[in-house]
Amino acid sequence: MTLGLALALEQDIDRTVLLAREAHDTGLRSVWFGQTLSYDSPTLAAVVGREVPGLHVGTAAIPVFGRHPLLVSSQAQTAQAATGGRYHLGLALGTKYVTETAFGIPHERPVRLLREFLTALRQLVETGSADFRGELLTAHTPLPAAVPGAVPPVPILVAAMGPQALRVSGELADGILPYLAGPRALAEHIVPAVTAAAEAAGRPAPRIVAFVPGVVTADVEAAREKAVEALGFYERFPSYERVIRLSGGTRAADLAVIGDEETVAAEVARYRAAGATDVVFTTTDLTGDADRRRTWKLLGELATG
Repeated sequence: MTLGLALALEQDIDRTVLLAREAHDTGLRSVWFGQTLSYDSPTLAAVVGREVPGLHVGTAAIPVFGRHPLLVSSQAQTAQAATGGRYHLGLALGTKYVTETAFGIPHERPVRLLREFLTALRQLVETGSADFRGELLTAHTPLPAAVPGAVPPVPILVAAMGPQALRVSGELADGILPYLAGPRALAEHIVPAVTAAAEAAGRPAPRIVAFVPGVVTADVEAAREKAVEALGFYERFPSYERVIRLSGGTRAADLAVIGDEETVAAEVARYRAAGATDVVFTTTDLTGDADRRRTWKLLGELATG
């Protein structure tokens, strides 16, 4: 199992590079960036990966609505070439609110769109060309689409947690990026579903890159209060509400890993036992920079120990 970090998109690029270098120096293997409406995350990942040799970089995750496989392939392959094969592409179904508010397009048939998007994208990253016509999108390459140096083919991961999305991801992707899915939900629902789909499709066992909010701190009560505030946004969406419940929680903050080094290390071990191949910690700055550094130090020790 590898350990990584999700870095916030709230600082400038120079500061982001400094944080990524600090993460690498502690022994962590990867840093990941979300995709909002600010930074272009594949570009940011390419810059960081270029500046910090040896560090793996990933996007988690680009919504498929409002994008096209040809353009995402170009971004991902460019990042892969720039980083010497250390880029990981994450995709997501997105939410109805953001899709319809920001792009003005209906958030309809998301699983069907995901299937078609993945089918075309895999052709592009593996062969440098595509000839796909589906119900919802077409991807054809009258011009070359391969990027020199983009090897090995970019790993494609999906922020999938529901049964249908897990089935499609197991069949067509290299793994998944569950968030706010605790060890119980992983072991009992998510890992078995995506693994069975991959096996049925004749694909290798999928990567399970679990994103986990957490921080090492002495002030557990204050950290928990801040987690309630920081993570409450996700409780508005049925997909997260479902996985929180399957994890044994009633609110998003229940899935935050908060405590001393022993407590956090034990929770990392639980995720590993539940089937996670990678654990990526998020919101490690929840209670300030001192606790962030303390958290990173522990994670680095776990990664290299």
